[in-house]
Amino acid sequence: MAQTTKVFGESVLRKEDDRFLTGRGNFVADMLPPGTVFAKFVRSPYAHARIGSINTAKARRLPGVLDVLTAQDLKDQVGDIITAWAIPNANLKTPAYPPLAREVVRYAGEAVAVVVAESPFIAENALDLVEVEYDSLPVVTDVETATKKGGAPIHGDAPDNVAFKWTLAGGDVDKAFKEADVVVSQRFVNQRLQPTAMEPRAAIAQFEPGTRELTLHVTSQNPFVHRLVLSIVLKYPEHLIHVIAPDVGGGFGSKIPVYPWEAIVCHLAMRLGRPVKWVEDRMENYVATTHGRDHVQYVDLAAKKDGTILGIRARVLANLGAYLSTAAPGIPTILFGFMVGGCYAIQAGRVEVTGVFTNTTPVDAYRGAGRPEALFLLERIVDILARKLKKDPADIRRKNFIPADKFPYATAMGLTYDSGNYAGTLEKALDKVGYEKLRKEQAEGRRKGKLMGIGLSTYVEICGLGPSAVVTSTGFAGGLWGASTVRLHPTGKATVYTGGHPHGQGEETTFAQIVGEELGLPVVDVDVVHGDTKLTPYGQGTYGSRTTAVEGGSIALSARKVKDKARKIAAHLLEAREEDLEFTDGKFVVKGSPKAAKTIQEIAWAAYMAGNMPKGVEPVLDATTFYDPTNFVFPFGCHICVVDVDRETGQVKIRRYVAVDDVGNQINPMIVEGQVHGGVLQGLAQAMLEQSVYDENGNLLTNSLIEYLVPTALEAPRIETDSTVTPSPHNPLGVKGVGETGTIASSQAYVNAVCDAVGVDHIDMPITPEKVWRVLQKK
Repeated sequence: MAQTTKVFGESVLRKEDDRFLTGRGNFVADMLPPGTVFAKFVRSPYAHARIGSINTAKARRLPGVLDVLTAQDLKDQVGDIITAWAIPNANLKTPAYPPLAREVVRYAGEAVAVVVAESPFIAENALDLVEVEYDSLPVVTDVETATKKGGAPIHGDAPDNVAFKWTLAGGDVDKAFKEADVVVSQRFVNQRLQPTAMEPRAAIAQFEPGTRELTLHVTSQNPFVHRLVLSIVLKYPEHLIHVIAPDVGGGFGSKIPVYPWEAIVCHLAMRLGRPVKWVEDRMENYVATTHGRDHVQYVDLAAKKDGTILGIRARVLANLGAYLSTAAPGIPTILFGFMVGGCYAIQAGRVEVTGVFTNTTPVDAYRGAGRPEALFLLERIVDILARKLKKDPADIRRKNFIPADKFPYATAMGLTYDSGNYAGTLEKALDKVGYEKLRKEQAEGRRKGKLMGIGLSTYVEICGLGPSAVVTSTGFAGGLWGASTVRLHPTGKATVYTGGHPHGQGEETTFAQIVGEELGLPVVDVDVVHGDTKLTPYGQGTYGSRTTAVEGGSIALSARKVKDKARKIAAHLLEAREEDLEFTDGKFVVKGSPKAAKTIQEIAWAAYMAGNMPKGVEPVLDATTFYDPTNFVFPFGCHICVVDVDRETGQVKIRRYVAVDDVGNQINPMIVEGQVHGGVLQGLAQAMLEQSVYDENGNLLTNSLIEYLVPTALEAPRIETDSTVTPSPHNPLGVKGVGETGTIASSQAYVNAVCDAVGVDHIDMPITPEKVWRVLQKK
């Protein structure tokens, strides 16, 4: 029976949680095809060294070892890893990124050989039998040191260690600073982070000689991108590569790239004729999986005495690590530079980004990917301006917001924001937290020696990565349209095939809600299929908070096509005109004759039986849509963090955390809230705890969960959420992205709060008790 209640906008329990919470998830590491052998990689302990020799003889003699390969063995078999974002007008250098190090290793953890054995334990033992002679070379891990004259070059074709120099400017920046009454400046360090997905990366490759089909099960956020890149790297026909990304235990951007070791596992499967499995452990994950952030930013803000912001300048050094990963050049440029104006009507801005090679793990997307770095510098410098002018930070923001009646709004940096009401989220957050009362309490407490701080963060982000003409003009190698097929089966049940690949976002549920709403079906009757290049339409995967807006938009359009076809069939069966039919509660009803009706299930049966079809209408009830949006979507909001600081120890305690976000129409408010919670905690982790640390020899010291601090329930504050709703005018569902909003907003909210408490302009992240204590000692 068709449902009688709406499901769009309802907090439906997540369909996927049943298998996850009962241990029935289907993860790559759990798979073991018959005859599987196991690959392990020999990784360099040196961050920069010339390879003198590699002796594999002892390892090969170990019983159970099937093969040991070095770069020489892969010559002409496995090509170099490619970058997919060749940003234009930046003199981009793309040094070779070999699958195994050739002649020189460039970061600690780079693979120099691979061992394949009958068991993972034998393979592990064999690693120690591979003898590698290294001649150490000078090491540089810091971006500012790397770009100094006379520094040690990491790549011959980038002798100054500069990968690119990218500039974005809008408005008359020089005029803005000339006319300013006040200019505030600050150096910020947005430290390197290590994505810590619950599931490390894994791959299983199988080759079928009879069909020549190569099948790869892999922890990927974008299976079709993996298939395309692997076809290039392996020099193997794309249509003969089958990529399956089953359940993925988190990605946060680190499972976007195609890694060398996935290509090598494929090569080994074809070479040996047996399934080859590789699963990294956490230590390998930390040195070999891409890192995130790692900027040094020099920022200037020009303003009038009344707080009107005139212009902004940012000079940024972005650490790219030793090689260019898949999307690396675009993260600190395109996804960063366009957003430095944030929520404000700033009429002039200039961003200069220098991408720098260092002897560190390659850097790529990490939750937020460029936008957290942009909004951090902006919201911090705005707070510094407020302190300089002795004005309330909320008043500075109010004064400079883009007015709600000015949307769509063309920014000085070249984007057009779709919709917004920034003042609305600010006022709602201030009211929810009791801002005026807190400020009075703060003033009274300071007279008694108490340190309480209030940090504001108002943000807007670019997401729903989509318009193909726009993204390809930035050098991105692929259109970012959404792809879907919605198919009703003879009994009226539905399957949705999507080119997105949810991996924790809850879209097996929200996509079912979209189809349920459009076709009047119970959510339980809608199955969502994703992650398999043989089953789904060609799609671009999940990242950049694009899946609900773009892939969900495609699904809505496919469902509407199905409904339009069903209307034709219903009109024929009811002997009525199409325009005389109403669709409600999952059935078509003739206006004025409620008993003259056909359910969507009855129409599906008729479409498959096909014995009584209207002329010109084909059997079956399904539709496919490739949806290329006309613009990005721009969610926004205001987060407020309230902290208490212990004057004696420097310990910071979060008293309140309020998040008011506007992500357009909400398909499932419970899932929205969950995404905000996770994002906020990830951003707070950067502000409070997380930081990659290298020693002077380029060794990663934070190479396990003992040294690299991720937040637990003990560090997590209670997060109070609320929302406003400003639909995107161009999206079929009026939705915007939510997966990264919390991370983009929360770091600076915390830092602003701590700086407000102790009365200083800035403290670099992570703000540890020791840093706070030292600031207090100086004061």
